[in-house]
Amino acid sequence: MIRIEDVTKRYPGGHDALRGLSLHVDKGEMVFVTGHSGAGKSTLLRLIALIERPTSGQVIVDGQNTRRVTRRRIPAYRRQIGMVFQDHKLLYDRPVFDNVALPLVIAGVGHREAARKVRAALDQVSLLHKEKQAPETLSSGEQQRVGIARAIVSRPKLLIADEPTGNLDPDLSLEVMRIFRRFNEVGVTLLIASHDIALIDQLGCRRIALENGTLQVEEEEDVVAEYVERFQTDGERWHL
Repeated sequence: MIRIEDVTKRYPGGHDALRGLSLHVDKGEMVFVTGHSGAGKSTLLRLIALIERPTSGQVIVDGQNTRRVTRRRIPAYRRQIGMVFQDHKLLYDRPVFDNVALPLVIAGVGHREAARKVRAALDQVSLLHKEKQAPETLSSGEQQRVGIARAIVSRPKLLIADEPTGNLDPDLSLEVMRIFRRFNEVGVTLLIASHDIALIDQLGCRRIALENGTLQVEEEEDVVAEYVERFQTDGERWHL
């Protein structure tokens, strides 16, 4: 679903947010990107969403090379991607229903079909009963779930999330991650930037660690464990 090939992102002043980064995410995977503040996590997601473009290298999403996506085609490109942010980015002058419906309105989906999809998305995050409420009357966790519903209302193939639990307590964070897991179980590919290692460890998903814009080398014990799992056969024990 995602191929990052030798990507560098240099900002004015000479700062490299990413340096020669190469990685891949397979279709149907749920993968976490970790690293300290400034490691390049958010930059990576912005490149995938075509909010920014790489200085060099290639970003390929579902077979599309982002270098070949013209400015006019960016909105159509983004419709295949659901995006969740740490600060929700809700419109507080509109009710929950209208916030979730926004991507469908922009895409020109008919009112009846849009209403059906919005209610299905709200049901997925257990907020159907709050469709008429104003966002400011909701808790932080509920506002984040509205943001998730908006991200998945168009049924994207890929969902990216930038620190989606950064402002939530541990219980709400786990609830949000379980929602993501349910989407993954029906085939949605997820790439989630997070610094919450303890939470990630509970989910048992692949982790990509960034450090100063480059890919961290896997720990030796992790490599050995993967080797054993991959090559161990029934009735045969490997001794390393």
